[in-house]
Amino acid sequence: MIQLIVFLPLLAAIIAGLGNKALGNVPAKIITTGALFISCALSWPIFIGFMTGGYEEGFVVPVLNWLQSGSFNAMWELRVDALTAVMLVVVTTVSALVHLYSWGYMDEEPDQPRFFAYLSLFTFAMLMLVTANNLLQMFFGWEGVGLASYLLIGFWFRKPSANAAAIKAFVVNRVGDLGFMMGMFATYLVFGTISIPEILNAAPSMAGSTIGFLGYRFETMTVICLLLFVGAMGKSAQLGLHTWLPDAMEGPTPVSALIHAATMVTAGVFMVCRLSPMFETSETAMHVVTYVGAATCLFAATVGTVQNDIKRVIAYSTCSQLGYMFFAAGVGAYGAAMFHLFTHAFFKALLFLGAGSVIHAMHHEQDMRYYGALRKEIPITFWAMTAGTLAITGVGIPGTLFGFAGFFSKDAILEAAYAAGGIGHTAFALGIAAALLTSFYSWRLVFLTFFGKARWAESEHIQHALHHHHESAEEEGDSHDHHHHAAHSGTGGYRPHESPWVMLLPLVVLSMGAVFAGLIFHGAFVDPEGGAHFWEVSTLFFDEHLMHESHLVPMWVKLAPGAVMLTGLAIAWLAYIKNTDWPARFVAQFHVLYDFLLNKWYFDELYNAIFVKPAFAIGRFLWKRGDEGTIDRFGPNGMAALVVAGGRVTRKLQSGYLYTYALVMLIGLAAAITWAITR
Repeated sequence: MIQLIVFLPLLAAIIAGLGNKALGNVPAKIITTGALFISCALSWPIFIGFMTGGYEEGFVVPVLNWLQSGSFNAMWELRVDALTAVMLVVVTTVSALVHLYSWGYMDEEPDQPRFFAYLSLFTFAMLMLVTANNLLQMFFGWEGVGLASYLLIGFWFRKPSANAAAIKAFVVNRVGDLGFMMGMFATYLVFGTISIPEILNAAPSMAGSTIGFLGYRFETMTVICLLLFVGAMGKSAQLGLHTWLPDAMEGPTPVSALIHAATMVTAGVFMVCRLSPMFETSETAMHVVTYVGAATCLFAATVGTVQNDIKRVIAYSTCSQLGYMFFAAGVGAYGAAMFHLFTHAFFKALLFLGAGSVIHAMHHEQDMRYYGALRKEIPITFWAMTAGTLAITGVGIPGTLFGFAGFFSKDAILEAAYAAGGIGHTAFALGIAAALLTSFYSWRLVFLTFFGKARWAESEHIQHALHHHHESAEEEGDSHDHHHHAAHSGTGGYRPHESPWVMLLPLVVLSMGAVFAGLIFHGAFVDPEGGAHFWEVSTLFFDEHLMHESHLVPMWVKLAPGAVMLTGLAIAWLAYIKNTDWPARFVAQFHVLYDFLLNKWYFDELYNAIFVKPAFAIGRFLWKRGDEGTIDRFGPNGMAALVVAGGRVTRKLQSGYLYTYALVMLIGLAAAITWAITR
């Protein structure tokens, strides 16, 4: 079963990719989408089996003897345990729905087989990552999702901004991957194996040992874990290596939902949780994970409050939610971290696909300032995005079973952080501040998009697209059928139109996940008293004591997330519904702060000054002075110049007169005779 789950997407990607236009759009979509739905259908029984205790322990399925050199041996094996089961349902469910959604969203794209092949290739790489039984196989999947991400972000390769975003994502992730590789090499050096079970079993015995690194002695496990965490920071867009994620929105919206919301960016969280026994041996590494996660959580939330591009708001929201997962892992609440990863996959994919439906209705206009009053025009999309917003903001009542997905998972993280004490209190405070900002920017998105007055006439892009479509329809003699782009209104203008059913069906399914996933599965992830005992059959380190203590935190800790959620909602309602002049007045009053946030804390400008410009300067110097000035000058160009100069000299000896050549021959003959006589 697990072999089919993993390799069906690869087979579909090969068929669609090689068949391409010869295969045709519809067959390519049927093959890739069908393969993903089969993988999804096979994944859920495995997940339910672990959740209900049907599987008493994990199992490993060998594929082949991959690499062997001396004492080094890397088997290609598929590991299935509780942690893998969570990722299987997340990856296959979201990917299957994204494939179906793309039938409608990419309907006018002429190169659909290539797009669907890339989607399936990405899914295969992600499944390879989460089923890895050794670090090399994990790294193979790690690099595979990086490659697929590059291809999908730059899918519209004729668009310069898409190419730039793809290159940026690729380069920034290479920085993180260097840390991952060094951590993997150090792990093999210390443990003599890359088998994950063997490493985790031996990790506690290495606590307190030291290793030489960069000329100094450091704690062995601290060095290894921090190097591995650098890889996680790059893949999961944590503070410092986060700059690629917002730019990745240049890719098609289904790509954002699949890669940058629900799957690839969670790979770092998965890796930290998978290797948690290693991280537990180093207090320093755990503190670094906590601080970086908490700082990212707050940073991304502050930037999300001022973004006007609907996809960028959700992108920074992703970055912030990943911060929650990391600081949960940093304080030892791995069950809560994976629970939030699980619920986040549903409501964040829902928000991205909902945003895609809005963009689709608004002729690819992504600026929310040109939206407004869309709730009556695209009602299904409105209710779906409302469900996603209720989930991400954590709407629910503490102590009851009423609550959306984010209420159960995010509150579990905050309560566990507070219960952990010490550094956990700092993470809790930053998490509460981020929750306030999350509520504000999430409801700001809803109010700007679906409420207020219709501002479509203010967008030249929308009006040009709508009028162009109307004229084209009239020329074809079909002015009443405007497909899914626009509908003619009685006032002489044009109105957005709801998306086709292949786009709406995934929204409905994901909405159910956003509403019920937390309620149904919270006992399996974070309740040690629950009957499922989900983590008892996992290799994951599970701090049952911490989870028990998190249920005993003071009532104000339980009420704080709800209080800040209502505060953020109230501020957004006052600023964007009741007193719509407030945002402009705020910007005028605090323009320095606004510019600071709008420019994303100037990270891009800082990196441009520190890394990009010096790199270009060095490149130009080596090009002009090194390559052209030295190598070319004294190499090929120098030799060519020498030949030309020699040619000029010898050309003067070629007079064209017979007596001149006879004289030269006579001189040569005399010289030869003289040499022969004098030998």
